[in-house]
Amino acid sequence: MQNNYIIPIFIPHLGCPNDCTFCNQKSISGQAKQVTKMEVRDIIEDYLKSFKDENAYKEVAFFGGSFTGIEKEKQEELLSVAYEYIKDKRINSIRVSTRPDYIDKDILKLLKKYGVKTIELGVQSTNDYILKRCRRGHTFEDVKRASKLIKRYHFDLGHQMMIGLPESTRLDELNTAKDLIKLKPKIVRLYPVLVIKNTQLEKEYKNKEYEPLALEQAVERCKELYYLFNSKKITVIRMGLQNTDIISDPKNASSEVVAGPYHEAFGQLVEDRIWYESILEKIKKVNTKVKEIEIEVNPVDVNNVVGHKKDNLNRFKDLYDVDVKVKQSENIKVGNFEMKILKTYKDFLDD
Repeated sequence: MQNNYIIPIFIPHLGCPNDCTFCNQKSISGQAKQVTKMEVRDIIEDYLKSFKDENAYKEVAFFGGSFTGIEKEKQEELLSVAYEYIKDKRINSIRVSTRPDYIDKDILKLLKKYGVKTIELGVQSTNDYILKRCRRGHTFEDVKRASKLIKRYHFDLGHQMMIGLPESTRLDELNTAKDLIKLKPKIVRLYPVLVIKNTQLEKEYKNKEYEPLALEQAVERCKELYYLFNSKKITVIRMGLQNTDIISDPKNASSEVVAGPYHEAFGQLVEDRIWYESILEKIKKVNTKVKEIEIEVNPVDVNNVVGHKKDNLNRFKDLYDVDVKVKQSENIKVGNFEMKILKTYKDFLDD
């Protein structure tokens, strides 16, 4: 399996005309100053030196703010540096993140010129009331128009949606996912809402006008959305914000997170739960009470079977009195597993 490496370059709040209730790009991106042409070059060089697999697929990703909302000259300045590495075959592609209302034909022609392959849209929700409530400044119609235009120009389309926005329910989020599926993105990111310092949402939280999701709620909602997208062969490439020095446990003095379903390994928690339920479903199909099983998986999937801090193994033991042994095998395809019953309850009693 080919490794994929991302070279992230953050451009906080550049080009973004809005102050969404949940947003503080300085905190989310971990930096406040704007990026220069030389800094882009330095970042790319530093990452390339750190990559162990020279044959891996390498991509420069401009995150944060709204890339296509910044001045055309600045876009070209940043893109031109990354494009040099594409021409030299040192990187393979470029992706950008932007707003749905900052996409048009001229913008797409510019991005195509500099080798951009993927465009991710910050959708957040397809419910216009919720978008207005969060001061997003765009509508679902903007999302549909931009998505269709991006695909017409043969870019890979990505969508980013948020879970737990003010007044958003589980049903709203399921409907958002179904709306996005109709637009056929190639990839999706799922971001549970965190309350960040110096945002309107922090004021609403302190005034008891907003209640963030509990961690368990966020895991369950993301799991359900993951299943939904996966069933339509749309890849969920990330769940939860990237952990940084300031996007960290609210208990840390340096953290900008005030409240919400933060976890340093949020995505793993969701994947662990998915694996747990898949194994449990197979156990329940066995027509006898199981005492001990062996799960054989590809080495890549071992951590998800075991669970964060052995959560899955402990849950099987505590809730079902089942001991799970994990066996690694390169012969098992990533994402699959084989189960063998080592001991039934009858065997246990006979012993």
